[in-house]
Amino acid sequence: MLTLVNGIFYLLTRLIDIYMFIIVIYVLMSWFPNAYQTKLGQLMARICEPYLNIFSRIIPPIAGLSFAPLVALLVLGMAQYGLMFVAQMLFSWLI
Repeated sequence: MLTLVNGIFYLLTRLIDIYMFIIVIYVLMSWFPNAYQTKLGQLMARICEPYLNIFSRIIPPIAGLSFAPLVALLVLGMAQYGLMFVAQMLFSWLI
């Protein structure tokens, strides 16, 4: 039972890591002309835009720069930290 729970929490934290990496790559694609029009760019837009749009509506661009992806990554990092805290508390309770 404990190894199953450990595996689930490990998988969730790795999925958050992968999603954060995808967001970073998606944001860096803005440096390259027409990168968003490629198949990879369109796929990444479908994956990243729904989450990034939440923060884009709240945080306006400053001097033409959007800080929404930075805040989105910070929120994901805090969620990952919270998930690890819950896992640690759960494991100490189960043992």
